[in-house]
Amino acid sequence: MSADSSTPDRTQATAATPATAPGPQPEPLRFFGTTWVDHDNGYGARRAGVAAGSLLAAAAGCFVLRFAYEGMAVADVGTFVNFLVLVMFSICSAIAFRRAWEGFTRRHDPASQSSMRGLMTIGFVGVLLAYFFRSLTEAPGEKLHREEYEAAREQYAKRTARRTGNPGRKKKKA
Repeated sequence: MSADSSTPDRTQATAATPATAPGPQPEPLRFFGTTWVDHDNGYGARRAGVAAGSLLAAAAGCFVLRFAYEGMAVADVGTFVNFLVLVMFSICSAIAFRRAWEGFTRRHDPASQSSMRGLMTIGFVGVLLAYFFRSLTEAPGEKLHREEYEAAREQYAKRTARRTGNPGRKKKKA
């Protein structure tokens, strides 16, 4: 289901995780495991916890950035530098928010992800806010994983429906 080669292929059940049904298995989501499939085993509580945790982490990040900004004011680096730092964090957070939000509905290519890693780190507040807002409606990434999982199950059903026996044993018409 994943195009990324670093993600393990979960289409076959392993000995460590017994399959409940033959065929492709759902990819676990961070903080949710595979509870997103049937919305069971505390899915709602996990979503509430993830929403609260990401909002608290974003608030803590803003608090730390405020101390950094005050430290620059104490150092008297100048109004222009203070303005540049404020604009840089604002723009990086906005871009990181948009990129994280898009990442919940479609996969980014690995080269693009690695080139944007620094910007996403600087704009961590935007990423945390995107995580918060998405977790209000669903588990972050659930829509993407559900589409991939359902497509893999449909492909599996089509493949297995065609194989209804040994073709070598078919009776030949005379």
